[in-house]
Amino acid sequence: MSVGTMKPNIRATHRTIGAERTQKVKQMAASLQAQQQFFFRANKIQENATTASYEVAKLIAQHGKPFSDGGFIKQCLIKVTEIMCPEKVQDFNNVSLSRNTVVRRIEDLSANVKLQLRAKADDNFCCTEELLDMMSLKGTTTGRDIFEAVSEAVEKMGLKWDKLCGVTTDGAPAMTGDRKGMASMVCAKVKESGGEAFRMHCIIHQEALCAKTVQMGDVMNTVVKTVNIIRARGLYHREFQAFLSDVDAEYGDVLYHSEVRWLSRGYVLQRFYSLRSEIDQFMKEKGRPLHELSDPLWLADLAFLVDLTHHLNTLNKNLQGKEQLVPHLYAHMKAFREKLRLFETQLRSFNVAHFPALSEIKSAFPNADLSAKKEKYVSGIASLVTKFNQRFQDFSVIEKQIKLFSTPFLVDAEEVEESLQLELIEMQCDDSLKSQHQLLSLLDFYQSLDSAKFPLMRRQAKRMMSLFGSRYICELQCYDHLCHLQACRSSARAVQFQLLT
Repeated sequence: MSVGTMKPNIRATHRTIGAERTQKVKQMAASLQAQQQFFFRANKIQENATTASYEVAKLIAQHGKPFSDGGFIKQCLIKVTEIMCPEKVQDFNNVSLSRNTVVRRIEDLSANVKLQLRAKADDNFCCTEELLDMMSLKGTTTGRDIFEAVSEAVEKMGLKWDKLCGVTTDGAPAMTGDRKGMASMVCAKVKESGGEAFRMHCIIHQEALCAKTVQMGDVMNTVVKTVNIIRARGLYHREFQAFLSDVDAEYGDVLYHSEVRWLSRGYVLQRFYSLRSEIDQFMKEKGRPLHELSDPLWLADLAFLVDLTHHLNTLNKNLQGKEQLVPHLYAHMKAFREKLRLFETQLRSFNVAHFPALSEIKSAFPNADLSAKKEKYVSGIASLVTKFNQRFQDFSVIEKQIKLFSTPFLVDAEEVEESLQLELIEMQCDDSLKSQHQLLSLLDFYQSLDSAKFPLMRRQAKRMMSLFGSRYICELQCYDHLCHLQACRSSARAVQFQLLT
């Protein structure tokens, strides 16, 4: 009987001990996890503080602010935190933003960007448009000086000269001279290394030079003079703005003309033309009537110039922007050249279908013999056609390569380089590749090609995708950097390089 009564007690004792052990294990596990979380939170807080420090340093660099501003920014952050979330003050105190720290952070970010650029210069179809370096040229700026600066930048990045496939410049003698020009020296260096590089004159710069051949000085002189009268005098300017506001004009002001800006002339003319009635009324009230605004023939010249510069500005804007392949740029230029021929033909019979402003003036003055102006307009278009035909020869030199790259299934194999002929025939006879070419972008299409079956076609495609037809990206980024520097006394020239990956 006693044994029977003892057994349940033993079982109960065992269950109690087991439960206590389980509870103890849970407590120890929770304690261990809490300790681990403590260290994890501490590490996470420090990691976040370091990340925040890098982000602020990046903003300081991007906006060209003094490195010492980091301390001021930290004071602002702490003040805001004390008000918004006092319990987080210590976390923000951990963010190091001293001048020396900001310098180190920016140096780290710069080094990391260079590592990324170097890593992207491998055997793939990744196109990267980035500023490699910006060098200060002190003293002379000869072709040799620029070449040495370029060589330093290329060597510092560890890039291979034989991979460089093109140089795009602004066409200045120091850049393009046959013997002492920077581009010639670069191409010679590439050739010595076993490669081949094209020399190209920025297509946007060439378009701007062509646009300058449109000379209608009587119109531009009157427009610029009138704009200067209105804007150069503070009282006139304020009164004119108030006048435009009172009459609910389309625009609130006229624009200054800047010769160095690509699109300036077109914008100034368009604004002047749109406000011509308001300008006429305002100038009469000031006792300085502008008689040209009552002359149908002068207004016709103004309208023609407005329309023509609008067409030129549209082309210029089409040539700008990132990720512009040379075939696309060349296509825009050829299309505009054909448009000019169309304009020339139509204007011979005074068909102004593609000149809306001139058409408006023609309708406004039905009794005026505006057709007498057609020879002047035809002559202006013809000179522009001639200029377009004379320029862009560097693009014409590689026109066959451009066609092969953009339309490989429409090119006769006998017309391409012999080393590419067999691969091209294989490609043209593959119906699946022909379908892919119609569906995919050029980059995706060439990336999808079998590297073992079409190695030379892939390499040719890489060369074309690596070429820059303009210096737009280079000038844009150089402008941003120079704005950050605020004062740059050294001379510099923008050069665009194309690296074949």
